[in-house]
Amino acid sequence: MDEKVVDRLQERIGYRFADAALLRMALTHRSAAHQRSVGRSGRRVVKGAGSNERLEFIGDRVLGLLMAEWLLERYPGEQEGALGSRHAHLVSRTALAEVAHALDLSEALDVALHEERIGIRETANVLSDALEAILGALYLDGGLDAARVLVRRYWSGAITAQAQPPKDPKTALQEWVLARGLSLPVYAIVSADGPSHAPRFVVAVHAAGACGEGEAGNKRAAESAAAASLLVQFGEAPGTGIK
Repeated sequence: MDEKVVDRLQERIGYRFADAALLRMALTHRSAAHQRSVGRSGRRVVKGAGSNERLEFIGDRVLGLLMAEWLLERYPGEQEGALGSRHAHLVSRTALAEVAHALDLSEALDVALHEERIGIRETANVLSDALEAILGALYLDGGLDAARVLVRRYWSGAITAQAQPPKDPKTALQEWVLARGLSLPVYAIVSADGPSHAPRFVVAVHAAGACGEGEAGNKRAAESAAAASLLVQFGEAPGTGIK
């Protein structure tokens, strides 16, 4: 892992880790951790060991808490439904990937050579997972205050852009067909492939005699993308996808 690249990332984050090993782990993709472990021992190792997956687990919770805290401050008059809609968008894979790009996170990721060749460091799944891992590392190294600085700096544009609570495209599409007395949308998986750590789902949705398709790293997000595609066909502005 290039230390100069890691230093530049810490500058963009606005925090210097006391325990640099936490940041290095946050940047370590499962493929790189597995490659090193097998290379040293020649034995089978626990799946994910030494990678950023444990930090991702806690970082997901840290982001959820900090975003909920921020939304309560910013929208004191809104109730759970509207706040939940805003929250779902702001912690979505799409929002995370956008922040990861703003941080230029891909250049700092540690991935195995064979995964490097297929461009995995640029995929939304890998980038968003690594960003959650960094939030987990920030929390463990500097507490909620350290993680809060990153969240409020890099999500400020997204939260400011939410003039109204965003609506998930699946909900928007359902409301659209029901308002016209039509049958509910029908979703179907077209394909599901890719490696276990970076699956790709393609889902089709049929409604009002038309069909839309969406692709994402999980079924729920692919359904949301398909609904958004169909809403565009109907001349409607789709809501914002969810994680």
